[in-house]
Amino acid sequence: MPPRFDFTIHATDGKARLGEIAMRRGTIRTPAFMPVGTAATVKAMKPQDVRASGADILLGNTYHLMLRPSAERVHRLGGLHKFMGWDRPILTDSGGYQVMSLSELTKRNEEGVSFKSHLDGTRHMISPERSMEIQRLLGSDIVMAFDELVPTTSTREVRGAAMERSMRWAKRSRDAFDAGGDHAEGAALFGIQQGALDQDLRKESADALLDIGFDGYAVGGLAVGEGQEAMFGVLDFAPGQLDATKPRYLMGVGKPDDIVGAVERGIDMFDCVLPTRSGRTGQAFTRTGPINIRNARFAEDTGPLDPACGCPVCANSSRAYLHHLVRAGEILGAMLMTEHNLYFYQALMADLRAAIGDGTLTRFATAFRADYLARPDS
Repeated sequence: MPPRFDFTIHATDGKARLGEIAMRRGTIRTPAFMPVGTAATVKAMKPQDVRASGADILLGNTYHLMLRPSAERVHRLGGLHKFMGWDRPILTDSGGYQVMSLSELTKRNEEGVSFKSHLDGTRHMISPERSMEIQRLLGSDIVMAFDELVPTTSTREVRGAAMERSMRWAKRSRDAFDAGGDHAEGAALFGIQQGALDQDLRKESADALLDIGFDGYAVGGLAVGEGQEAMFGVLDFAPGQLDATKPRYLMGVGKPDDIVGAVERGIDMFDCVLPTRSGRTGQAFTRTGPINIRNARFAEDTGPLDPACGCPVCANSSRAYLHHLVRAGEILGAMLMTEHNLYFYQALMADLRAAIGDGTLTRFATAFRADYLARPDS
């Protein structure tokens, strides 16, 4: 039987690592980008097309799935993999980010967070134990510990208190996960480092997580409005505070140049709604920067979205056709734009992996940034 969870680093280039995570549902090549399947679907994409883009793993959302259709229903229907037709690994987040983003509807204390559903106003409770239960019912392969996320602009007292509570919740998550029977024997649990932009708080958080022990570690609390420079400032030290033998996951990131910079700083895993959300709104990612296909200058452009791209969309659809579809509000426009963006992200990850393996990451990253940042969105 394949291992429950085994991370192997095959090569390094500076702080960057080329590796693989072996799990029972398949191998995840790292650095890896996980498309976001919030409500048991990567929006505008069929599961087989997500896999064809090169994705080894995708992300599901604990908060949204617990509300609709409910974790219990998904479990009765055979688990999330069967429910959505995806037989590869799935990582589920803990619900902590939604707690912050829906803060006007929440009440939090040491037990957990109570909140009103944004769907129908019914009140629910998420605690570390309930988060582990939901992710067990979904059948997640990689489970995230429940944490408390606060804005980076909060006072140091608030940031410190949230970090300390997150560490107490991390221990409760670990205990509840370990009590999960067969699921715990086949799945992995990641802890989440908190501490906003503070190096000492991050170190305290990392030490607490390492003492508890997890299969992997996420750098949480970033990509929430602090800007790339501040984020990279944290990534200059935060990954090094974690166990170097375990995967490091930067949650909610991000733009292509964010990913390249984070890989250079030792991050192995990423997720973000940007490629799918942008695709639905008419933005395509290319090696020379993002383009807005709604722009009138594409109305009679017979070229592909990205001449350097080998995806099915670039092989078969012109910019003019995609311009027409998106401007007309046709569903196919959102589907094709999303498909291209996911291929672009997975091709970027493949190029990063190849560059690390060849020892040419600095040269690749420099060339990528020169092309990608050469002009603004057009």
